[in-house]
Amino acid sequence: MKMPIYLDYNATTPVDPRVVEAMLPCFGEHFGNAASRTHAYGWAAAKLVEDARERLAAGIGAQPEELVFTSGATEANNLAIKGAVWSLAGKGRHIVTCATEHKAVLDPCRRLGDEGFSLTVLPVDGYGRLDADQIRVAITTDTTLVSVMLANNEIGTLQPVREIAAVCRERGVVVHCDATQAVGKIPVSVEDLGIDLLSFSAHKIYGPKGVGALYIRRRRPRLSLTPLLDGGGHEQGLRSGTVNVPGVVGFARALELCLEAIPGEAERLTRLRENLRGRLVASLDRVIENGHPIERLPNTLNLSFGGVDGAALLVGLREVAVSSGSACTSADPKPSHVLQALGRTRQLADAALRFSLGRPTTEAEIEAAGEAVVREVTRLRGASPLR
Repeated sequence: MKMPIYLDYNATTPVDPRVVEAMLPCFGEHFGNAASRTHAYGWAAAKLVEDARERLAAGIGAQPEELVFTSGATEANNLAIKGAVWSLAGKGRHIVTCATEHKAVLDPCRRLGDEGFSLTVLPVDGYGRLDADQIRVAITTDTTLVSVMLANNEIGTLQPVREIAAVCRERGVVVHCDATQAVGKIPVSVEDLGIDLLSFSAHKIYGPKGVGALYIRRRRPRLSLTPLLDGGGHEQGLRSGTVNVPGVVGFARALELCLEAIPGEAERLTRLRENLRGRLVASLDRVIENGHPIERLPNTLNLSFGGVDGAALLVGLREVAVSSGSACTSADPKPSHVLQALGRTRQLADAALRFSLGRPTTEAEIEAAGEAVVREVTRLRGASPLR
């Protein structure tokens, strides 16, 4: 079977062969448990883990001791949000977040709401952006945590995290940032952003699935979290469980490769994205772009097609692998909460496609994908009462 053109890189990415090469020794020669402190196999594995920690920390402008390994960004988000809120419960019980956050942020916040904490979910403008003044107004004397993502996974919009963090610092509030879609695509520095907690993951940047990390500020002053897991006290007591040695080694190599390529790759992906957008807008009417036109990821394009049944469009596009939103909510029949937060109607939210480009994407693939979308939208409009 011929595989479709893959334009769903925000969902996951193929593992770069150079990453696989870096990981291979960890499955044989260096197979030891990094927590085994009494022999050379454990020491060798521990050295690989700490080397990876140093390289990953350097990639986001952090110190090695400020990085805790997790199973992915969802666990990192849960550890950041629940761990901070539980730890700071004596100071306050109010959380602030944003309507367009990933479910891996919204759901932990809502779970805390079920536990008796108060939650404010801020609206966004028509481009999916928050304003730092919204944060200033939302913060009360009871607020302990603000969680705002850096780049939206569905529409690519970038939030003004630096300005938001500055407001939070003025008020003594901890700031968490889900940077899963941003790290490796745009330059990210925790010091420049001024945040306290940052989540990211390997499989979004051509690394392996099943490994992520949480940055936890250890300076000015030290931030403490309540762990989610008990059972061994690994990762400074914050994440019990055997460290995924091959995963963290691959994670570090994947980030290094992405950072080396950012300038040229961002320019290339922007050009391809605009090529695709131009083809679709020129060939079809009633096409609405979702997301900010400038403050956005270079690889992400989200378009709503008026007069089309969204489910039929996805099914009909057999030549192109795209999504209607986050991979984590693809089994949910409800329209995208992100697009609804932008003010899109249910029909437009249902009839949206997210095109996310990646390192292997070519000009020829963009041309073929554009032709396929135009052909299928035209066909569906001709057969649909929505037209």
